[in-house]
Amino acid sequence: MCYFFYTYKGDKMKIYLDLIMILNFFIDFILLLSVSLILKRNIKLTKLMLGAFIGGVSILILFFNVNSISLFMIKFLISLIMILVSFGYKNFKYTMVNMLYLYMSSIILGGFLYLLNIEFSYKHIGILFFNKGLSINFIFLLIFSPIILYIYIKQTKNFRYNYSNYYNIEIFIKNKKYKYIAYMDTGNTLIDNLTKKSVILIDKRKLLFNIKEFRLIPYMGVNGLNMIKVIKIDKLLFNNKEYTNILLGIMDKIALDNVDVILNRKLLEE
Repeated sequence: MCYFFYTYKGDKMKIYLDLIMILNFFIDFILLLSVSLILKRNIKLTKLMLGAFIGGVSILILFFNVNSISLFMIKFLISLIMILVSFGYKNFKYTMVNMLYLYMSSIILGGFLYLLNIEFSYKHIGILFFNKGLSINFIFLLIFSPIILYIYIKQTKNFRYNYSNYYNIEIFIKNKKYKYIAYMDTGNTLIDNLTKKSVILIDKRKLLFNIKEFRLIPYMGVNGLNMIKVIKIDKLLFNNKEYTNILLGIMDKIALDNVDVILNRKLLEE
């Protein structure tokens, strides 16, 4: 189905409605699939496909002369219908979170495609209106859209997992308080065999105090058995709890983004 439109400059454009509807369906489907994977909704693909179909046929609103306010309301309504059809309704918050991630995924996808220099304008989530080079853009979108959203989903999951393990902690030494950003590493179970105290690790570059007294304890590292300096601290405040049976190990470097201290998994067991 071929239609002709005129731009505001008077240029003639050829639009293949069937191809654009197929493309819209495809993009809406991977957007809804992204929401399902990020939020772990465990929704059947048939429901996502039905929601994507509604988004795909919504291109027909381009053939109606509506003002900007009405267009906005129609776009929001179609998005809401897509979400309800795909994920159902449990409560208001559940629906709004689904809507939020749908729009976020759309913005991420649209922004990356814009950087890849694909010429299109967003009329609605999943409604694309090409200026030229339809066949090239069609193929380009089919190839790169899933790749972009896959990277987005993977990075979102990594972000949610990693940053949920970040904590603000306070270390007290000789009645002085020092604040640090810590990471709960489930792989750190280091215990001092002599005192049976758990050992947390600090990047020596982040030390806010001078070390006068320390002792060495053995630990098993990547390169085998090593020795690490440890010092006594008065107490540790972590996750609204106070810990006193703690030693502070001094590491040369902690290779985690914006992390000063590596916490000990044993703290979660106390």
